[in-house]
Parts: sequence; structure tokens; C-alpha cells
Amino acid sequence: MEDLFETYDALAVGRLVRTGRVGVRELVDATLARLRTLNKSLNAITDFYEGDLLERSIAGAGDGPFQGVPFLVKQLMADCAGTPTTVGSRFFAHEPVAAADSAAVSRMRRSGLVIVGRTNTSEFGLAPTTEPAFGGPTLNPWREGLSSGGSSGGSAAVVAARGLPMAHATDGGGSIRIPAALCGLFGFKPSRGRVSLAPIGETLAGAGAQHCVSISVRDSAALLDALAGSEPGDPYTAPPAGSFLAARLRPPGRLRVAFLRQPVGGQPLDPVLVGAVEQTAALLEELGHSVEEAAPDYDATAAGQALGTVMAANTFTNIQLRANGRVPGNGDLEPVTLAAAEQGRAVTAHDYIRAVQTFHRTGRQLGTFFERFDVLLSPTLGCVSLPLGTVRMSDPAEQFQQAMASLVAFTSVCNVAGVPAMSVPLAWTDDGLPIGLQFVARFGAEETLFSLAGQLEQARPWRDRRPSGGRGA
Repeated sequence: MEDLFETYDALAVGRLVRTGRVGVRELVDATLARLRTLNKSLNAITDFYEGDLLERSIAGAGDGPFQGVPFLVKQLMADCAGTPTTVGSRFFAHEPVAAADSAAVSRMRRSGLVIVGRTNTSEFGLAPTTEPAFGGPTLNPWREGLSSGGSSGGSAAVVAARGLPMAHATDGGGSIRIPAALCGLFGFKPSRGRVSLAPIGETLAGAGAQHCVSISVRDSAALLDALAGSEPGDPYTAPPAGSFLAARLRPPGRLRVAFLRQPVGGQPLDPVLVGAVEQTAALLEELGHSVEEAAPDYDATAAGQALGTVMAANTFTNIQLRANGRVPGNGDLEPVTLAAAEQGRAVTAHDYIRAVQTFHRTGRQLGTFFERFDVLLSPTLGCVSLPLGTVRMSDPAEQFQQAMASLVAFTSVCNVAGVPAMSVPLAWTDDGLPIGLQFVARFGAEETLFSLAGQLEQARPWRDRRPSGGRGA
């Protein structure tokens, strides 16, 4: 039972439960035992469910495709009834306690998932790493001394170590795709409005999204089938779509693919990353796609500044709302969070509206680009690996921004524009570390990406490539 997730993905385990070959109780107990052991070296899980909380989680799971499958929810952007959502912060470690599940969590439960705990994140998800002062850093199971990325690094580390086949993740600038790339996983960010954020209206002016990291494309597709759709009163929703799981099985046809050798408006990349892009472009040609080098025309500096303005304003506002009158004390918030909140306090209505207008302008510019192309290929991030401590939330804000710039050079524009994007583990360094390749499509075109991902997974399977030795053994 402990080795079940070494072989099976979440849909396969759900089938074992539905057919009576595996009992839910024995599955949950064995999984929790394995997760506790893994967590001693990974520090990826902040809270384990036990007692009445666990019993309610088991009883509340539906009979959907993931029936009885244990699942972890990130400590950000998703509330689980009866527990606090800490957002990776000491200040919110114990309050407020969620009175109800958020809409996405309710849908997770209806799909059959049994929530057994919460995963680590950077404070307020502000860093593309997972090294919060509250709880400490999550480690990458692939190699000692490396970060698992962030801010969904807790979820990615657990899945990479095969503690679970998939786990919840969120993405405001690359926080699903970056840890997926660094941990050798499939990571999919849906279009703006594809997954409801109810009971709140939106996150980061629409830049925030939630879904999962997974070992298989089909798990990600099936979970998005379960999560997708609007809730009453949502401010917007993505265009109607069919089954993403069915799309994964369909041939994508001859796609028009553009590829980047360096970020738009950015510096040249490490030759290892350029080689990964070129090898992937060659693979796409072998698969029958039309491939050429081309870049969308948008102001990357303006888009990044707009996202920074929106993040700062949201950080300040969210601290005020969640604190409900409490005042942070010394050490309650990390220096970068405090700096972002102070910046956010100074953001004027004019500043914020201009930032949102930049979001919309960038979205239109990418929309024009995707009239010519179906998919845009690039590395997921602008570095090959990420040593722990590269990005520190204890550093001055300017130094912090410089350190994270290469990490979000390809990912954050997808959040600004609201378009779907995925990181696929298609390349590897000479010494065995995973390299994620990012694929982006037009707004609402998740089916195109899942269809392509299914083809790539078959052509260059990655599931059997996992950490060997060390923390992920």
C-alpha cells in the first residue's frame, strides 16, 4: 500500500477504490504514514488532518473519479472548513478559521478527493520559492540544497517524491508552473475565470488561478473537469469548454507553434535552456506541427510593473481584511511582505486602474499573437536549477525583485493576460535534473493544451523519471 503511488496516478487509484480492491480507510492511513515520513526530510506539509477533522474529510468525499484518493490543499487561495488558511504567515497561523470550504474545495471533495492536510507556501505567495520564515523551507527531493520552487513548492515536493499523485496548487505569476518545472511534474494554470475563486470575486485583478501539480496529464485534465465552471455571482468566467480529459485523448492536429530562445525584452538564456527549447521544437516538428521562432509584441517591463502594483495593493488590503483589526507585531510578517504592504498602501486609484489597463492591453496583444499561432513554446523559467536561499524574503525589496526576475520572465505574462499555460517535464540536464518547458495558448484554449500534452506525454513519457536516492527515494 505504501508504494501504491509509485505506480498509479490518482485516476487509477480512484478506480481501485471504486472496484473494492482498496479500502478508503487503509488507503488514507497508509498514505498519511508515508507522508509523515517524507515530510521529515521535505518539510512540505504544514498540517496533517487527524481525529474528527480527518473523519469529516473521509465522510465528505463524493463518489467521483477520484473516489477515496488522499489529497493536500495549499495554504493559499483555498479555504477548508474548520482550519485556518495561513497564507504561509505566522500572523495568520491560528486565525481566522474558515467557516466553510471555498467553492473549489467543495468541488474537490465532490470529485472524491479526501483532504488529509495542507502544504507549505511562501508568505502570501509572494516568492517563486517556498522558504517561509514561518515553518521553514521546503526542500526539493531531486537534490540536496535545491529549492522546490514556489509558491506551490510544498505540493510539488510531495508529488515529486511520490507521496501523492497530485496536489492542489495556485498561480499568481508562475506558482504552479515554476515548482512543476523544478520538480519534474506536469503543472497546468487554467485561463482566468476557468475555476471559480468563490466566495471571493477574484485574486490579483484576475491574475490568480488555482489547479494542481501532477504526475500525469490525465489527472490534471480530470481534476479540471471537476473544478471548472462558474459559481453564482462570479464577476467573469472562461468560455465554455468540453471535457478536458477527453481532449487529452484527441490528436491535436497540425498546430502552429512559435518558440522563444529568450524572454521578451530579456537577456539571453543559459545554453542548456536554449538547447531544451530547440530539442522540443524539433520534437514538435517530428510530430507534424508547424514550428517557427517568433515572439509576441508586448511591453514586458510594463506588464511586470503592473503585476507588481496589483500584488502590492492586494497584499496591503488582504492583510487589513484578514487581520480584522489585529495589528501585526514584530516578526509577524516577513520584510518583503511588509515592503509590499507599504507599497500597496501608497497605490492610488489612478495607479491601480492604469495597472489593470496594462493587464488588458497585454491580453489583447497576446490575443493578436494567437491569431497567427496556436501555441507558444519557451522554457518555464530562466534558470536551470534553484539553490535554496537564492530568493530571500528577508532581503531588501529591490534585491528580492532582482533575484526573482529570471524565475518569472516567461510565466508572469500568462497571469497578466489570463491565458492558459502548462509546464511539461520534457528535458533533463546532463546530471539528471528536470527542465520544464512552458506551452501557452489563447484565452480559453485549455483543450488545445491538454490535447498537445497528451501527445507529448506519449512521445516523451516522464512518469518513471523520479528522484533517485536522497530525499525522494
